[in-house]
Amino acid sequence: MRMTVEEILSKLVSFPVLGGESNLSIIHWIQEYIESHGVKTTLVPNPEGTKASLHCRIGPAVDGGVILSGHTDVVPVEGQDWTTDPFTLTDKGDGLLYGRGSCDMKGFVACCLAALPDMTRANLTKPIYFAFSYDEEIGCLAAPELARAIKSHYTETPRFAIIGEPTMMVPTVGQKGICIFQTKVTGSQGHSSRIKQEVSAIHEAMRLILWLESKMDGLIASGSVDHRFTPNHTSIHIGNISGGLAPNIIAQECVFNWDVRTIPSETPQQILKEFEEYCRQREAELKQRFAGFRISTTNKHPAVPGLDTRSNQAIVALVKELAANETTDAVSYAAEAGQFAEVGFEAMICGPGDIAQAHRADEFIAKEQLALGGEFMNRLIKKFSE
Repeated sequence: MRMTVEEILSKLVSFPVLGGESNLSIIHWIQEYIESHGVKTTLVPNPEGTKASLHCRIGPAVDGGVILSGHTDVVPVEGQDWTTDPFTLTDKGDGLLYGRGSCDMKGFVACCLAALPDMTRANLTKPIYFAFSYDEEIGCLAAPELARAIKSHYTETPRFAIIGEPTMMVPTVGQKGICIFQTKVTGSQGHSSRIKQEVSAIHEAMRLILWLESKMDGLIASGSVDHRFTPNHTSIHIGNISGGLAPNIIAQECVFNWDVRTIPSETPQQILKEFEEYCRQREAELKQRFAGFRISTTNKHPAVPGLDTRSNQAIVALVKELAANETTDAVSYAAEAGQFAEVGFEAMICGPGDIAQAHRADEFIAKEQLALGGEFMNRLIKKFSE
């Protein structure tokens, strides 16, 4: 069964698998497609058996192969003003293909699958691996286990991992890390006229938020910047906040969620450590007024490491050659590349599509980008057949 890249993309887009939901429908279709070409696949399920990643090898069991990796989940469409059915790939005749996930990142997965027949027929001297994950959109949750599974499953050792997030086929050597936290402040409830006798959870939450903003500004002022990224510094952002019952009631509780997006030279753990030290100082001071005052911060999901691939690593020359592009870039969004690098693979990001089109209504990928993705695969097959 040979399908064009557009036919495959149309099928992939038709699976409305959101991050956090079961992806078995799309992963089983991918599995059946791959195995119809005589390639054995392996699933890496979650503990409940409701989701699974997939990996497979095309070519000989020798060291030095390359992993092509993508995720199967997408972000929601609810509340967005789509002019087409988001889960039907739509061609309006303008050179663009519209649909949720067309850009992020089913376009790359489609390029991989469309090239599979040529990969199986080629006389590969080094292997090519596919690695497709779940729950990337809610925190890159499955990639660490998938990367470890690949490393332990095969007798040989893959060397490279290319994660096909949309970069307009520009070889990308860096990504920021990310971690999301939730901070809960518990104060004492009372009449608003007693603001100096009670402890307002909202007032204290505001102090914590200002500390976080000051910490970000301090990092910038100290010269802790990386000009490959936009913005060129670690960012700390408060995304939402809730608390209080009425204007004349001192708030007993306030909760806010915040994220840290770190340049590769920094970690969210260090920022959290300093934040926790400040929180303990505030607790010690305010407990003198209200013994039950407390501040607690929890991780909303595990930290996703950044990526900082050095220019002299072999993967850089390889991806430049495959993409026919001598430039390199870095991206400020999170991706699974840093997780593959942590496991020991030389990792980069390179894939078709523009990240500016991701996560928005009428998401699209240009047909020209899919063609460039196909050329990338053709060069890879030729390279690994030499």
